[in-house]
Amino acid sequence: MSAASRDAAQERAGAVVPAAPAIARAALAVLALSALSIGLPAAFAPQSFYDDYPFVASWVDLLPPYNQHLVTDVGGLYLGFAVVLGWAAWTLSRELVRAACAGWALMSLLHFVFHATHLERFSTADAIAELTGLAAVLALPAVALWALRARRDLR
Repeated sequence: MSAASRDAAQERAGAVVPAAPAIARAALAVLALSALSIGLPAAFAPQSFYDDYPFVASWVDLLPPYNQHLVTDVGGLYLGFAVVLGWAAWTLSRELVRAACAGWALMSLLHFVFHATHLERFSTADAIAELTGLAAVLALPAVALWALRARRDLR
């Protein structure tokens, strides 16, 4: 069943319908893709991830030392989040979306704070780019939750 037909069926059944399901799905899908873009290389090519991520610059190796076990575990964490966020995007189950967004927001906030306080080795452009990207993935759970709120028809 497609997402649109699932939403229509919920509405016909009298279920609470999200105000903006497409926006909620898009925000969650972007988070899932973000998690995949980190998780896959970190889990399966940890040295390359450490040396080259985000592949248009090189940021991870600015925070030495390299630890294969730690990088591989981080990859697994992000891949796990990708599964949960993708599942939340597909189903839009309120409890699943809330749990996925809460977990991602906490992890992302701690990640943002760490990087915001460890910019000594970064150029100004790289520091701005890194913090902008981290802020974007920190904001997306709020977008998904906002879009998932109950629709209020004005009649």
